[in-house]
Amino acid sequence: MIETRMNELIEILNQANYNYYVLDHPTITDQEYDKYLRELIKLEEKHPELKRNDSPTSRVGGTVIDSFNKIVHEVPMMSLSNVFNESEIVAFDERIRKDIKNPNYVMELKIDGLSVSLLYEKGKLVRGATRGDGVTGEDITHNVKTIKSIPLSLTRPLDIEVRGEIYMSKKSFEELNKKRIKNGEEPFANPRNAAAGSVRQLDSSIAASRNLDAFLYHLPEAEKYDIHSQEQALHFMKELGFIVNPNITVVHNLTELLDFTNYWTEHRNDLPYEIDGIVIKLNDLDGQKRLGFTAKYPKWATAYKFPATLALTKLKDIKFTVGRTGQVTPNAILEPVILMGSTISKTTLHNEDYVKERDIRIGDTVAIKKAGDVIPEVVKVIEDRRTGDEIPFEMTQTCPICGSALVRKETEAAYYCVNEHCDAKKIEGLIHFVSRNAMNIDGFGDRIIEDFYNMGYLKSLVDFYDLHQYKEELMELEGFGEKKIQNLLDSIEQSKENSLERLLFALGIRYVGSKTAKILAQQFKTMDTLMEQDFESLNQVKDIGDVIAKSIVNYFKQDKNLETIQGLKDHHVNMKYLGNEINEETEFTNKTFVLTGTLEHTTREEAKTLIENLGGNVTGSVSKKTDVVVVGANPGSKYTKAQSLNIPIWQEQEFIEKVQRYQ
Repeated sequence: MIETRMNELIEILNQANYNYYVLDHPTITDQEYDKYLRELIKLEEKHPELKRNDSPTSRVGGTVIDSFNKIVHEVPMMSLSNVFNESEIVAFDERIRKDIKNPNYVMELKIDGLSVSLLYEKGKLVRGATRGDGVTGEDITHNVKTIKSIPLSLTRPLDIEVRGEIYMSKKSFEELNKKRIKNGEEPFANPRNAAAGSVRQLDSSIAASRNLDAFLYHLPEAEKYDIHSQEQALHFMKELGFIVNPNITVVHNLTELLDFTNYWTEHRNDLPYEIDGIVIKLNDLDGQKRLGFTAKYPKWATAYKFPATLALTKLKDIKFTVGRTGQVTPNAILEPVILMGSTISKTTLHNEDYVKERDIRIGDTVAIKKAGDVIPEVVKVIEDRRTGDEIPFEMTQTCPICGSALVRKETEAAYYCVNEHCDAKKIEGLIHFVSRNAMNIDGFGDRIIEDFYNMGYLKSLVDFYDLHQYKEELMELEGFGEKKIQNLLDSIEQSKENSLERLLFALGIRYVGSKTAKILAQQFKTMDTLMEQDFESLNQVKDIGDVIAKSIVNYFKQDKNLETIQGLKDHHVNMKYLGNEINEETEFTNKTFVLTGTLEHTTREEAKTLIENLGGNVTGSVSKKTDVVVVGANPGSKYTKAQSLNIPIWQEQEFIEKVQRYQ
């Protein structure tokens, strides 16, 4: 009679756990649950010989072990390869498609917790183990049993192993840290560390007090149960009583895959638990077997890691570089670290004041982030990691290239090399001239320009248009065949047809960026007209302030600059604005545009030029101030954000049609 009642209570409590955790549909109140649990505890205390291994009373903990036993995984628990940006996701899909026709993928949230293997015999939990090194883990059964969302008994009496992730919810994490701080203990750094520390306690009552949870996502030997897809495996595990993450979905093409990834990149903070990425798995299990494994990873799955907004790394050295204006800039040489999808090994430190205000030293561990999600910068020093061997910063007093004494202007924080003959300044000026937003001459990398400068072929901007005279000599250089040289010369020749704004930007006039160059070209139409302007007339132009106006006037006063412009004229470089004259307002006038995805009928740069010629502006990120987002193939998170903000979206074809109305 007593044993029968104990069994009844166990069935009631196990069913209640299943309804609550798996089905998310509680069928009894918390008070009822607690009443049944207390009754069962009393009966087990009086009759310990009748206590079952799968009794829900195991959840309260109390088991204490001396050490963790080692567990050898019959099927290794392999880790996943990582991808960090959209292009790497596309490359993963392309590799799969080489062997699998029209693949479907299961998309799973990558729970930021601790991997666990659960072993059941005849439907009863007999072992829980950590991943360890993938081959050998640690036996944490006593702690696993305290996790209410892990069933002690399955709905079917199977011998089975399943795998998943133990995690701590954000709410439980906050409550735990409040208690630790109140008790004078060090708070945990994040929920993952808290979860990992909890399951590795020798006393299971500690783990029981920390409200851990688990999601299950992998069935190592699915074929034993006549399962042929990851999707089926997930449904099967849910039927057995395991909690499967409700946000898992199957996608059928790359667009759906990227949409899922972009959505959760934007909405990850809406979840009650931490995720650090998205797991992408080939759905077909036969296809998984066909693709197989590398020495470390399955070839049929990968993990997209969310871009880190802040990363820590070691600052190995500080090097100084000279720009085209002569400004000497300190640069941090970093131990390579991945930040927001790209590897960062170097970043500017701006100027002496920036470094000294932050007390940045060689050897420091520093935090870096991307300013505006684009340019990496050092934001702070992690001072508690200093060892005492760090080297304080000292600004160089001489040019690192020519050795001339540097000058710091009273109104600026920057130091300048004022030597007009400094090679570094000349080389940077040449590099700027051919850059994409300037004359856009293809084929010139920084190293090629530096080599050509040292060989005497390029000493001034005009020399680009005389390079054809050295075609035979250039073809003798290593890595320069006839086709490569001809492509280079063709690109130089083509640059003569650029509109005036490109040339103005390419000249390197101080404070004249690409946008200012466009304003000047639209306003004055020709180089000669611009050169005739005085300070007052320039200062009256919208967005041209005192500093820019003064810089332009000073530039055209210098004989060497006038000689450069005349030399370019002699080589038939265009000196006129070629943009469309739009007098009436258009659908583009004074609107801010963002481009996303792969454009098939035009390049990003050409699309930007078209928009600007019609009176619009192009920015790199979507915000409430964005008026229109132009979408190409495989758009990224900008598309998703535009949808969430209800910003008008133009497909590429619609964009082209609107542009053509004004041409």
